[in-house]
Amino acid sequence: MNFRNWVRFYFHTLLIGIGIGVVTGFAVRWNDYKHLFYNLEFSEIGMTTLWFIGIGAIFATLSQMGYFAYLTVHRFGLGFFRSLWNPVQVVVIAFVLFDLVYLRYNAFANEGESIWAYVLIALFLFLIGTVIAYLKAKQSNNRKTFIPALFFMVCATILEWVPVLRTNAQDWFYLMLIPLLVCNAYQLLSLPKYLEQSKKERMELKKRKEQEAVAK
Repeated sequence: MNFRNWVRFYFHTLLIGIGIGVVTGFAVRWNDYKHLFYNLEFSEIGMTTLWFIGIGAIFATLSQMGYFAYLTVHRFGLGFFRSLWNPVQVVVIAFVLFDLVYLRYNAFANEGESIWAYVLIALFLFLIGTVIAYLKAKQSNNRKTFIPALFFMVCATILEWVPVLRTNAQDWFYLMLIPLLVCNAYQLLSLPKYLEQSKKERMELKKRKEQEAVAK
């Protein structure tokens, strides 16, 4: 990817993260902020919106850092494990989801609390990851991309989500998760478009240089 398209890729991800962050922020904390809308307190609404814009921007940037880190890990995995890389990813996905349930339940569950609330979070993340991975495999017309895409959507999202998972702050729980999921899905599905555009621009630049050389 050339620099211009990388910048476009980053800012499009950033704008999506900001938009989702604002919407999710007001939705998750509606009970705290609904009086601002009822009383038409525009200055307070504006300040709160700016706060959620900043939060969304941070999450979008974290998502993109995670995505490029994943691409590095993926290349390393292909080189080291070769044909075993997909089975290894399946094992890691299962292990990470198990830990998401087991460790959080042991750390935060009250006495007598059911484990199912913790299982549902992991199941939700897995189902979203499965849908995005299916779309990725369909987009690339290659079934082998399903497992890497699922690995990214599950494992990378949980890794990016760790700061909130450690504190178990319920408001931040969804405020961080939703923008991360949306930004991760967008990057996974849109990267080929930017790569293709970069390739096209390089070819056009090469052709233009060749024409200029002939003209001289």
